[in-house]
Amino acid sequence: MNRKEQMQFLIKILLEELPAYRIQAEQFRKDETGQRRLLRSLMNVRPPMPLRADFLKVQNVLLSAEREEKGVIDADELPVSLTDPRLVLWQGDITRLKADAIVDADNSSLLGCFCPCHGCIDNAIHSAAGLQLRDECNRIMNAQGYPEPNGRAKLTGGYNLPAPYILHTVGPVVQGHVTQENRADLASCYRSCLALAAEHGLETVAFCCISTGEYHFPNKEAAAIAVQTVKEFLKEKTSIRKVIFNVFKDIDAGIYRELL
Repeated sequence: MNRKEQMQFLIKILLEELPAYRIQAEQFRKDETGQRRLLRSLMNVRPPMPLRADFLKVQNVLLSAEREEKGVIDADELPVSLTDPRLVLWQGDITRLKADAIVDADNSSLLGCFCPCHGCIDNAIHSAAGLQLRDECNRIMNAQGYPEPNGRAKLTGGYNLPAPYILHTVGPVVQGHVTQENRADLASCYRSCLALAAEHGLETVAFCCISTGEYHFPNKEAAAIAVQTVKEFLKEKTSIRKVIFNVFKDIDAGIYRELL
């Protein structure tokens, strides 16, 4: 199959599973760009349910090819901070990073973003990893039996990402002024992710800017908490030898550059 045939095959199966979206699907352009957007939209809205082996085979081929085309960034080759060789600042798409684990800022359902093609990091990570990720998260949450609290961490596979693992954490939502509870929850996100990574013997971890953006934690204060918490954790004996602060926006790059 060529790429367009792969997309058509996957879209056909998804529309068989989600027939309510057939009319909306017809509104997407028929060129490769339009059909790729339709495919991502359908993957985003698909609830956890059994995955067909033929679907997964084609999905994995498509996502693996896209991963290589975007270009994989090796965390070990990134320039380190002048103040601490274990700390790295990198601006770019976290789904390109080949670290032992990348961190996903989740909501309490831990199932990923269901809003089609939304610009959040949760959507980007689930879209690049594949539908197996939502399936694994669903098994974890069913076993847990209650929504994920703020400040904790879960570990899953990375599937079609360059990173073999994903650390999932739910950051605080700031409503108005930042509270001490907000600050404590955010610090707990960083500590919990690092502790879980170390528990599994991981060595390189890439953090996104947890709770900024959609969750309204002020960028500068969030970055200060992130750096301080990571530095404190690294004072103890741990398997972790490198932590990457991944930023996407210029404003965050400037803040972290000052801190590091």
